Amino acid sequence: MAVDPELIAETRAWFAKACNDLRAAEALMATSPPLFDEAVFHCQQAAEKALKGFLTANGSTFRKTHSLEEIGRQCLGIDPSLRTVIDQAVPLSEYAWKFRYPGGPPQLGQDELAEALENARRVFEAAISRLPFDARP
Repeated sequence: MAVDPELIAETRAWFAKACNDLRAAEALMATSPPLFDEAVFHCQQAAEKALKGFLTANGSTFRKTHSLEEIGRQCLGIDPSLRTVIDQAVPLSEYAWKFRYPGGPPQLGQDELAEALENARRVFEAAISRLPFDARP
């Protein structure tokens, strides 16, 4: 089977962005005091971009959305073994908007952020482990 260089490049680009979001979440978590609201936003973004990278690698198109449930359903259509990580990722969807504006809910704590970061990492690792070797960043 021939490898499509454009598809490989686009897949790698999605995963590079996802990796940068994970790094941003970690950096924001390490500040004093930690920037929880901003960090969980990047957790959601990392999971979203990793799943979109997985879809891209599999030649699947997707609409512009932050819904990890919607994106996850598409991924499950390709690989049902992603069920556990998708189920853990879906709650991250609300971090795309929930803490982004004034007047929202109270700030998250350290435990919630640590869980969000772990879930985002799991999504990233699960998605990247299912890529063809040539498509891995």
